[in-house]
Amino acid sequence: MIRDGSVVRCNEVHFLVGVVIEQNVCELLGLVKLVHIFIQTKRKSDIPALRNKQLDVINDVADLPHPNAQNEFLNYVCILGHQMEEISSEDDISLWGLHVFGNQKTPPPLVFPELGSCMLLQSVMNNELNSVLEIRAEKGETFLTGLLINGWLSKLVSTRGHVEEIVATWSFNLMLYSSKEELRTSACDFWCAILPSKNEVDLPSVKLDWLPSYAELKRALEIYGFLLDSSINNSSMSEMVCTDSNSEGPPQNIRTWFKFLAACCQVRSARTIFSTSEAEELAGLIIWLLLDRQLQGLSLLLYECMLSVINFFTDKEWNISCKNVAESLAYRIPKDMNCLRIVECISGISTRSKHLRSVVAFRILVNCFDGKVTDAEDILKMLMSVNVKDKKCDFFKMYIYLVLTENWLLADPLLVNKTMIFEMWGVCLRNCSCQISSTDLRSYASKVRNKASYLLQSTVSR
Repeated sequence: MIRDGSVVRCNEVHFLVGVVIEQNVCELLGLVKLVHIFIQTKRKSDIPALRNKQLDVINDVADLPHPNAQNEFLNYVCILGHQMEEISSEDDISLWGLHVFGNQKTPPPLVFPELGSCMLLQSVMNNELNSVLEIRAEKGETFLTGLLINGWLSKLVSTRGHVEEIVATWSFNLMLYSSKEELRTSACDFWCAILPSKNEVDLPSVKLDWLPSYAELKRALEIYGFLLDSSINNSSMSEMVCTDSNSEGPPQNIRTWFKFLAACCQVRSARTIFSTSEAEELAGLIIWLLLDRQLQGLSLLLYECMLSVINFFTDKEWNISCKNVAESLAYRIPKDMNCLRIVECISGISTRSKHLRSVVAFRILVNCFDGKVTDAEDILKMLMSVNVKDKKCDFFKMYIYLVLTENWLLADPLLVNKTMIFEMWGVCLRNCSCQISSTDLRSYASKVRNKASYLLQSTVSR
């Protein structure tokens, strides 16, 4: 080996290589130890302790290359610590959820002494079989409750073809406010049986002296603790504090509320229960409830209820009602991961589900840009103008924009023949896919790059 015009002996070469390797190993071991210490003392309050431990590690590292190596090494570790904080903070940002339900209110009383004088009970008491049953007016509610639980009440009223107002209100209140599962489930089955379904055209309908309205259903939600302004007055999921209060969150009756609403939207004469504007509010309300993590176990029931509500509208009403529902949701939704949760919840393969998901994503995008955009071209120009190389680029917002735009463009019938829009979308995806370095450790940078690459491949394949 030649160095400065002279020959270096083999033993000198081995000596020099050994020194370099030893120094590198010492530095590497010290760095690994510091990283381990940093993970254990990640909180900012522990930074002084971390500084002291850094000095202990430096003392163990012998023969540093130059006098300023210790300061440079400490600075490098601090930079590494900040990068690790950025990486670890990504999971904290990605929470979704709103506190949609607060404390429950006192439900109405479930005592109905008027049941003893209803015509249904009187007809049973006047029957000759009553000599065996010995039913009395003061025990009328107990008798009807037994018929309700056993499923005979629905058969009895179907035979008579008539449900009195007192029987209807009594069973309705049991369904929505009873604390006994057997009672509320039986009452819900009773209502689902007597409501005239669209699919049962040949069956004779039962005359109902009373039908619940939108106001009754909304009142029940308020008693359950539903917070109408949950997007404004309540904490996000990351700020919520767990509570052991039994009055916190919706009661078990929320299940029968969903089932009953779905049944109401499927009746032959649904217009006698809800108006178009009320159905729009109910559609937005059902989708909004999906933001409460307390209801995750009821996702399937909520989904079926949502489908029933969006199928309530006629074909002539749908386009306008779809836009109204989307604007209502976009106005209230926070500009965070809840935007994506809302769009994700509007799942399904039906034409209306896809259309609603697309319109909701578009209206949220418009709202995210604070009204600076009005159409598809404006939105894509804004996305293309984002400089992902800028150190101040907000990749979290960019990730939200990408997912919303994907869902919007996927099912918008007005953009089918507009190739320019999809070309602009491709440019935006290439910018995010190619201009974000794989070594960029900023929060959500890798997610934006990976998402853009995936969407770019699917766009090219189409």
